[in-house]
Amino acid sequence: MLGYLLNRILLLIPLFIGITLITFLVIHLAPGEPVEMQTALSPKASAKSRERLREYYGLDKPLHVQYLKWLGRLSRLDFGRSFAPDGRPVTDKIKERIPVTLSINFIALILEFGLAVPIGILAARFRNSTLDKAITLFVFLGFAVPTFWLSLLLMYVFGVKLGLLPISGLHSFGADRMSTAAWLIDTARHLILPLGVATFGALAGLSRYTRSTMLEVLGQDYITTARAKGLTERIVIFRHALRNALLPIITLLGFSLPGLIGGSVIFETIFAIPGMGQLFYMGVMSRDYPLVMGILVIGAFLTLAGNLLADISYAFADPRIRHGST
Repeated sequence: MLGYLLNRILLLIPLFIGITLITFLVIHLAPGEPVEMQTALSPKASAKSRERLREYYGLDKPLHVQYLKWLGRLSRLDFGRSFAPDGRPVTDKIKERIPVTLSINFIALILEFGLAVPIGILAARFRNSTLDKAITLFVFLGFAVPTFWLSLLLMYVFGVKLGLLPISGLHSFGADRMSTAAWLIDTARHLILPLGVATFGALAGLSRYTRSTMLEVLGQDYITTARAKGLTERIVIFRHALRNALLPIITLLGFSLPGLIGGSVIFETIFAIPGMGQLFYMGVMSRDYPLVMGILVIGAFLTLAGNLLADISYAFADPRIRHGST
């Protein structure tokens, strides 16, 4: 098992460097530079002042030199300073925003898997029934409805028309003067719409995937043998079928880790939630290269960590994998 783990970790190092290189090149090849974005609305900005800004940011150097310098800072866990007027370290900006994004997306992840797996099991258990057809309709709606459109629709219905829920931010005005119970209730009310949007699309796809894997497992010979022995359907489903059906879902759980940050860009921007998604959007719009690279590096790390977690989970669930690797 140790050899299997070491092999996986060693493979991640060149892969991580390759991801950062491609990301760095794509960002810098995109049209528009930070200097242009900062001086576009300033008629007094001369060509000389723009060139000084480029030198100050290090954009006058060749791309490979810029990348090597950035990689050297990254080896010290230093993402550099933001190109924004405040010039703050990127690490400080990320530290301020990341708890909000991780908290919201972690709750959404629990809701997704906590609801999708039982829904998929029910759909597989009662295949081609009215319940299965209703779930299928729900799945297609989840795939078809765009996140931004659903967000705006929910904001209009529950926030503007009915006035039941707040439509922006995490807290109401004056929340710092509320009691603990009132503060928690106020925060929960602000999170209902963002969590609903974040959960809905992923819930639909995940439940459908769970249904297909359950149907495949339920068609195996050992399930037929278990039923022939007189075992109840509950024992067949949850003790024999579910364990093997969960193996592909473990992979999806690993792939969901980068979504803890990357999947929040749309709903955080729409609902004005001060998290990493909103910060990333503002960084892209202003061409803040250090900020964008810092957030993308964290996303890449989570992606690779998710893959590693899925591999380890597979090895624990299926001994053939870890023994075959050693």
